[in-house]
Amino acid sequence: MFTDFLIKTFVRDYKNTATREVRQRYAYLSGITGIISNIILFLLKLSIGLYLNSIAVMADAFNNLSDVGSSVVTIFGFMMSGKPADKEHPFGHGRFEYIAAMVVSLMVIVVGFEFVQSSIKKIVNPEALRFSIFTFILLLASIIVKVWLALFNRKIGRTIGSKVMEATAFDSLSDVAATSVVALSLMASKWITIPIDGYVGLAVSIFILYNGYNLIKDTLNPLLGEAPDEGLVKAIMDKTLSYEGVIGIHDLIVHNYGPGRIVASIHAEMPYSMDIMEAHDIIDRAEKEISEELGLHLVIHMDPINTDDKLVQTAKTQVMDVLKEFPQDLSIHDFRVVGNEKHLNVIFDMVVPYEFREKDEKQLVEEVKEAIKKRHPNYDAIITIDRQYSLLK
Repeated sequence: MFTDFLIKTFVRDYKNTATREVRQRYAYLSGITGIISNIILFLLKLSIGLYLNSIAVMADAFNNLSDVGSSVVTIFGFMMSGKPADKEHPFGHGRFEYIAAMVVSLMVIVVGFEFVQSSIKKIVNPEALRFSIFTFILLLASIIVKVWLALFNRKIGRTIGSKVMEATAFDSLSDVAATSVVALSLMASKWITIPIDGYVGLAVSIFILYNGYNLIKDTLNPLLGEAPDEGLVKAIMDKTLSYEGVIGIHDLIVHNYGPGRIVASIHAEMPYSMDIMEAHDIIDRAEKEISEELGLHLVIHMDPINTDDKLVQTAKTQVMDVLKEFPQDLSIHDFRVVGNEKHLNVIFDMVVPYEFREKDEKQLVEEVKEAIKKRHPNYDAIITIDRQYSLLK
């Protein structure tokens, strides 16, 4: 409820999450909230730590101060990602948000390693804990605030689809885990003399490292060029095919330049007999309408297809029958012929599965050519290898 209040109060036009301005407002709210919360926790813990002369509490205080850094990274990342396109970066700076998420993920990893180190030291050199009600209440308060921050950032991350927010949320959860170990160990010290905080801390640190690794993997994939979302691929294909005259599609490529900055291209097959101006008008309208509806920039290349010539259709069917004999899932497009029934050059692009190794492409082409020649001696195949970059399961 408090989270909704903050969003409605400080994020103008908060429902319009598709715009960059609104996404930035969400990010600034998250960052500023994190900075204020962690500074308050730092000052409170440091004061009590100095009063009680507790190294553990003071260490936790400086851990909160370091968490201010992740909030600063969040704000800076969104500031940079919101910069307009320029000569050196014609598609904008949207991927800077992924870089910010990577930095926060690395900070989680650092926390995990530091926690491993401190836990091992406690196992090797155990220290008896003295229960203090003030310290315990302080730790509980810190846990409550950090749990709220984690839920707060997770909600914002899911609302605007932000990796950096998801990483920041887990950063708060890792602090919850670390502080909970101290609190539980402190409580246990009332009844047992065995210092268990080192062993529990080691288990928690492994959990933090594992999730930190997953965060890095999730933020690294968009930077490396991960496969596009299957729902988006299907939407682009279905909408393109829905336009009059479009009888087939291929070569869909989707580039992600950051949240809200997607550029896609697709080839649309249309009858060669259609009036060229009419076909061009349909393609222009499809580009504009699909781009606006899906929130991306779509470029459609028109491929004229011969749908009337019996010689072309017969040759295409015969070639496809040959390809069915191969174990790979092969398909073709841009099929055309040159010649006559006595001798035909059959020219086409052959699409191989994405996992097919590049070094085997030449051998596969020769095998397909030989198979076509064996079945149809008057055919000479001219084949260009193509790959499927956007997959549907």
